[in-house]
Amino acid sequence: MSAVGASENAGTTAVREGFAFDVAALTGWMEAHVTGFQGPMTVEQFKGGQSNPTYKLVTPQHAYVLRRKPPGQILKGAHAVEREAKVLSALGSVGFPVAHVHGLCTDESVIGTWFYVMDMVEGRIFWDATLPDISREERPVYFDAMNATLAQLHSVDYAAVGLADYGRPGNYFERQIGRWTKQYLEDPDAGRDPHMDRLIAWLPTAIPADDDQTTVIHGDFRCDNMIFHPTEPKVLAVLDWELSTLGHPGADFAYHAMMYRMPPHIVAGLYGADLAALNIPSEQDYLAAYCRRTGRDGMPGYDFYIAFNFFRMAAIFHGIKGRAIRGTAASAQAQERAKVFPELARIAWEQAVLAGAI
Repeated sequence: MSAVGASENAGTTAVREGFAFDVAALTGWMEAHVTGFQGPMTVEQFKGGQSNPTYKLVTPQHAYVLRRKPPGQILKGAHAVEREAKVLSALGSVGFPVAHVHGLCTDESVIGTWFYVMDMVEGRIFWDATLPDISREERPVYFDAMNATLAQLHSVDYAAVGLADYGRPGNYFERQIGRWTKQYLEDPDAGRDPHMDRLIAWLPTAIPADDDQTTVIHGDFRCDNMIFHPTEPKVLAVLDWELSTLGHPGADFAYHAMMYRMPPHIVAGLYGADLAALNIPSEQDYLAAYCRRTGRDGMPGYDFYIAFNFFRMAAIFHGIKGRAIRGTAASAQAQERAKVFPELARIAWEQAVLAGAI
């Protein structure tokens, strides 16, 4: 996320118009389902969490976070807070750093939509991938903590923790390329891009033979989706599981490592930064550390995975551009992302060339 996006999404505000609910009804639910809960309770809304509205619940002894489906009509299967609650509970049961989930409510009579409540985890979020607030000596340890956390996620036995039905195992790239190609082609308002058209032709022909690998994947593993300990290089909680599913661990790692090739004005990235001066591990060393942790002898398909992830992000930004043109995504952040779509598509094709496309 860019610095502008960070300022727009950090912190809380008063509950926005159209997003309020019956606090007394929620208090009653909390008393019945959250061990140790004691009111009175005040409610604030986080500036982020636009897809699933997110609230901070404050009591004299404790703070909680509530995530809900948005009010009003929504597409079937969208805003699946029950999936988020399920993966958080499953991963928390084996010691993966996530907030503790107190309960899921599917009774719409309480606040009008389904929701779940989890602990509020206090710590630091870094919106800039260069970690400017961390000393040069400590930066490598913070990067190593992110690397270790993702490796830990990909090492979880998803069937053993009850996530065997959390997605479809195998053929991840084939399915994802088809999905984002379809979305791109079905949004004529945003126009066509020659780099995207080349990618759509090349990607299905270059899928590595290991497309059957399956783990739980986060889908949006970036430095700004983690809460770090207030003073230590330790990840306390990984946030924003909306895009999580069963998928290819190489794709998930490459999405995270895409920061090395990502201009920081698009999302949190390291492209153009002096890594040696900052004492940030090189992309090659970062990849090698992940491979050691996960027992891999290298990652032959890595450049393809990177190209795929830039394509996926470009397709998402193309959709935002279409919504901005139609007037259904009018925020400053949406306009920014629409504007950088052509640049992102060009970078995606450049990664494809590195992976062997001609």
